[in-house]
Amino acid sequence: MKKYLILLTSIGLALSACQPRAEVNLLPTGGTPETVSEGPAIVFTPMPTRPAYAPGELVDYTAQTGDTVPALAKHFNTTAAEIMAANPVIPADATTLPPGMPMQIPIYYLPLWGSPYPIIPDYAFVNGPGSSGFDTEGFVAAHPGWLSSYVDYVGTKNRSGAGIVDYVAAQFSVSPRLLLALLEYQAGALSNPRRPASPYTLGHESYLHTSVYMQLVWAANTLNNGYYGWRTGSLTEFTLPDERIERIDPWQNAATAGLHYYFSRKLSGTEYESAIGPDGLRRVYTNLFGDPWLDSVEHIPVSLQQPELMLPFERGKTWSFTGGPHTGWGEGAPLAAIDFAPAGVKECNPAGDWVTAMTGGLVVRSEGGVVELDLDGDGDPRTGWVLFYLHVSSQDRAPLGAALAPGDRIGHPSCEGGESTGTHVHIARRYNGEWIPAEGLLAFNLEGWVAQNGSRPYLGTLVKSGLTVHASDTSAGSGITASK
Repeated sequence: MKKYLILLTSIGLALSACQPRAEVNLLPTGGTPETVSEGPAIVFTPMPTRPAYAPGELVDYTAQTGDTVPALAKHFNTTAAEIMAANPVIPADATTLPPGMPMQIPIYYLPLWGSPYPIIPDYAFVNGPGSSGFDTEGFVAAHPGWLSSYVDYVGTKNRSGAGIVDYVAAQFSVSPRLLLALLEYQAGALSNPRRPASPYTLGHESYLHTSVYMQLVWAANTLNNGYYGWRTGSLTEFTLPDERIERIDPWQNAATAGLHYYFSRKLSGTEYESAIGPDGLRRVYTNLFGDPWLDSVEHIPVSLQQPELMLPFERGKTWSFTGGPHTGWGEGAPLAAIDFAPAGVKECNPAGDWVTAMTGGLVVRSEGGVVELDLDGDGDPRTGWVLFYLHVSSQDRAPLGAALAPGDRIGHPSCEGGESTGTHVHIARRYNGEWIPAEGLLAFNLEGWVAQNGSRPYLGTLVKSGLTVHASDTSAGSGITASK
């Protein structure tokens, strides 16, 4: 790894040198530009065009935060082996690449590439360190838009508009600033005192999504599907409503790819091009919060490694592996979670068994079937490693602020929180706000049991020393014993 650490530059410098700039003149849909504070003026440079490269031609690329060789191979329509051969400085065991590292990538051209224009950096997409210290309530209250007076019953209590934004941001780990920018761009939520007449605030017309909360749930889920689909290489193209196919530009970053995918679900033609261009969401975001490309925020560092983790149940106990890699929260990407259930418990009957801490940490969330364990102990779930437990019974659940040692009891498995057909615990990981896929270079590793994807979500295996356990959707499935 040391062979190429000298190539590192700060991500802010590496990116700001190549990012377009624009003058600021906010014209959000439904808004009044004079009511929104302007950020620093930025000036745009022409967007690059991509030629029809010869098969296998080497192209220049600068590693971005969170890049991995397997995902880059999908982006550039090549193979990991070819990338490694062209960049011998990269160690064979590399996980995440160093932001700012210059690379040569053999490319195999495909037509219909989308816009190379970058909208926001990845740190501004997730609810990570870049969101720490942001006062959503105060920010919304300082603007005259309808969101400042909006109230709805969400998550067992009445919440303000800002409170709903924060609630969705915490659930899906999407930046509250990004959610506010979308609400402003699409519905004038910060600048227009009058709320849009349509119940579909963000344009998703579904009878299940007629509230601001459910519109934000749809938005955050869709954003994550695009972001993590690009991050892992499982999404490289999509079809717009006008049936035009677009392939994501290989040089694009995950946050911009996620926004392309989000807008492509409802917009096409000039509306879509405007939304993803300099005068679209980028302009609104910059006017509200300043140019995000000028900030340097560490998001995913070089060669990220999972800390050593235990199985999430008591020593000597045998539980069933009931869910292979599947969504951490919501529907779709990323496949960040796996499930375990105590043996012999049927349907949603209570269990006396205990879910335990996979390593030591501080309980920073304990509500609605959810427990989050902050491993760096700073009390902020947006920084460092966080372990996410779902379906933890309210009875005997570890309280907020509890400092737990490895193996300490967290609570009982149940059906509480989210959807569940049987008593179990659902576990996932985040680092600096980013959901970490259960399979891959940073696969879940629990006492040597390593997660692998199946042919579809919830299938899959755990593999250790030549032994393979297949996921079963019943507590009578193949068992795994936590070593004493």
